[in-house]
Amino acid sequence: MDPQSAGLTALSRGLAGYLRAVAAAVGVPAEATSFEVSDTVTAYLGLSRRWPSRPGEDLMLVWSERSGWAVAVETAPEEAPLVLAWFAGAEVVPEPAAVAKFVTGVLEAERSTAAQPVFAVDVGRTELAARLARYA
Repeated sequence: MDPQSAGLTALSRGLAGYLRAVAAAVGVPAEATSFEVSDTVTAYLGLSRRWPSRPGEDLMLVWSERSGWAVAVETAPEEAPLVLAWFAGAEVVPEPAAVAKFVTGVLEAERSTAAQPVFAVDVGRTELAARLARYA
């Protein structure tokens, strides 16, 4: 296995474990999660709650290496998700319990004014894999 493939495998294993830990903390079954390692590393958790002003659409918790966690309303595939709140933290890989607390706060308050964070992508996949390694 070449070093790049090994790095992607480590990143995928770490992200899968992290996603399982966050899903458990939030109370989401594994079947309602997915992730992708491509040009951007992303994760998805389907939430069981609906948003009162858009009762026909589901809520989701999404993550990317560029902007961290957000709670959003799922929209049609051709539409951008309607972000209700961004996790306002300095770490792109916050503790699962902190993510669960964020989700609970958003669902109780119904909206947050935190701006979308932007994390340095130039940290690199090796560093991201290292941050996720303990979840692998």
